[in-house]
Amino acid sequence: MVETVGQEYGPERESDDFRLSRRGVLSLAGATSLAALPATAQPAMAEGGKGAAMRVTLRINGEAHQLEVDPRQSLLDVLRERLNLTGTKKGCNQGACGACTILIGGRRVVSCLTLAAMHDGAEITTIEGLAGQGELHPLQAAFIEHDALQCGFCTPGQIMSGVACIAEGHAGSAHEIRAWMSGNICRCAAYPGIVAAIDETARRMRG
Repeated sequence: MVETVGQEYGPERESDDFRLSRRGVLSLAGATSLAALPATAQPAMAEGGKGAAMRVTLRINGEAHQLEVDPRQSLLDVLRERLNLTGTKKGCNQGACGACTILIGGRRVVSCLTLAAMHDGAEITTIEGLAGQGELHPLQAAFIEHDALQCGFCTPGQIMSGVACIAEGHAGSAHEIRAWMSGNICRCAAYPGIVAAIDETARRMRG
């Protein structure tokens, strides 16, 4: 089994035989992306005729963004470099650490391993869209209350994954939370506070 430094949430990670590099994933995805794209994502020539671009509308935090994107460009890079939504962090950039976790249609996704062109019209939520009307999301407030962070780099991904974990019904106990949050690594090892914050938020939302 692969040993991951700082991975203390739950089950060990998969073996090397089943791990793909980011380049391998994007190469495979790029070969099939045109077939998988929605009909509304129409190809267009990029500026200067240097290659094909895709016209897509990304609905992010309730706001529509019409963009031309390279079919090979990850959603993470579009969020950070095109839309300046830098709350979503680039950690390992190969789907292993969870720092870039966002919600697409309410489901958690590591944005470094999905192509922006594949999400035309999808409802995307990033950490910037979690708070509403100037008030923190209950889980954000709980992270502060339980001191569930140190350097804070992984915190946006932890919170987004935690929100989904609660919504999925996988926050019934500390053990269950650790298992279902195991894809999010905290190199500062703030796991006890993270688990406590998710557990308390889940209890309050159920109550």
